[in-house]
Amino acid sequence: MTILETLAEILGPQHLLTSEADVRRYAQDWTGEWQGRPLAVARPGDTAEVASVMRACHAARQPIVPQGGNTGLVDGGVPSKDGGEIVLSLERLNHIRVIDATGFTMTVESGCILQTVIDRALAEDCFFPLSLGARGSCQIGGNVSTNAGGINVLRWGMMRDLVLGLEVVLPDGRIWDGLSALRKDNTGYDLKQIFIGAEGTLGIVTAVSLKLFPRPSQIQTCLLAVPSAAVALGLFGRARRDLCDLLSAYELLTRPCLDLVFDTYADIRDPLSEAAPCYVLLETSVSGALDLRPRLEAFLETAMEEGLVLDGAIAESEAQRTAFWRIREDLVDAQYRVAPVHLRTDVSVPQAALAEFIAEVDAAVAAQFPDMKPIVYGHVGDGNVHYNVLPGETTPAGDLGPRLKECEALLFERAAAYRGSISAEHGIGRTKRSSFLKTLPEVELSLMRGLKSLLDPQGLLAQGRVL
Repeated sequence: MTILETLAEILGPQHLLTSEADVRRYAQDWTGEWQGRPLAVARPGDTAEVASVMRACHAARQPIVPQGGNTGLVDGGVPSKDGGEIVLSLERLNHIRVIDATGFTMTVESGCILQTVIDRALAEDCFFPLSLGARGSCQIGGNVSTNAGGINVLRWGMMRDLVLGLEVVLPDGRIWDGLSALRKDNTGYDLKQIFIGAEGTLGIVTAVSLKLFPRPSQIQTCLLAVPSAAVALGLFGRARRDLCDLLSAYELLTRPCLDLVFDTYADIRDPLSEAAPCYVLLETSVSGALDLRPRLEAFLETAMEEGLVLDGAIAESEAQRTAFWRIREDLVDAQYRVAPVHLRTDVSVPQAALAEFIAEVDAAVAAQFPDMKPIVYGHVGDGNVHYNVLPGETTPAGDLGPRLKECEALLFERAAAYRGSISAEHGIGRTKRSSFLKTLPEVELSLMRGLKSLLDPQGLLAQGRVL
């Protein structure tokens, strides 16, 4: 039998998609920027079927690319253009297996949508803190495989910090059951860490044990106008101290970001009366009896007296809070609407150097690419900035690709000078692989290749991603 005949027998013909119409949505990412051509799309319904698919593909030496919600930003989950890869979609593995509101844990399958997990936790008076713009379509398995970050990292950490255990199907079809919900376990190597952030290159995550937290009883959100990125960073240090470690999110946006959103969406309006160079979107939350509002107001009053905050607005309702966050979260979509092809990055540098880094790159881009438009924002509470660059009205279309590459090289060079990272949360995929491998120390590269060789000696899983 051919590999497709074998997979049809394992899954049933209805769950092995081969027609062009059926595979179209799996063949490109959500932006439409990257497109491929899968040999077929396999849609297993449980871990046993994933294992059977992997065993069959391993025996046939058939390359596979795992795919979750397909919301990635580095061309990691899209099949290759040569039609040689089978897409393994995890979308049918979407059950919440167990939720323990007393122990604050939840075990879910990898195809569960992040928003579904968040909502189910809230229904049990619990809170799962991972939050990002794609939460309505991204899947937990993809969040694990990319070590997703988002807006709440500074208080609750990356996805790596929220995982207690994993269930993983290895490239040869073996199942590793590491679905422990224990918070303390020092028996041997912590194998789950190998697969978190591996971008699907070492195994297929099929289920996850997650940490939960008490549901916040109060949330206070405010949008603040500040004189500069340097002031925003200084204000962050003050907020961490004055708000009693209750600071959940701290986002920086430069004025061009707000202008882009307001120009793109007529229903999003500026909550402040006058424009400022930079803005901070700040959120605090608490699950106990502490009254947050007076503490936040006292902090803001002092910051305004000292000139750190020029103006601000506190959300007075959930609708206002949502409106504030739309400015930040709709920014990603606005960039694609205005400029489908643009430079998108997610670099990180030591937090103390972040304002200096932004100023340096601003000056370099202005000098070398005066027609280009920087869009700078990010989760500066954890040192992560999205320094994106859009083409200007005078940028020649034929020169756009090379110019964006030059901008990227400039940005990565400056990040390296600060011992920063070219990817704080999006991963490497295929788009950053060349830049990643150029600067990777030989010892680290050897260790990574050793892991890949050990777990996937035939190199069939997610070929050409990361390494």
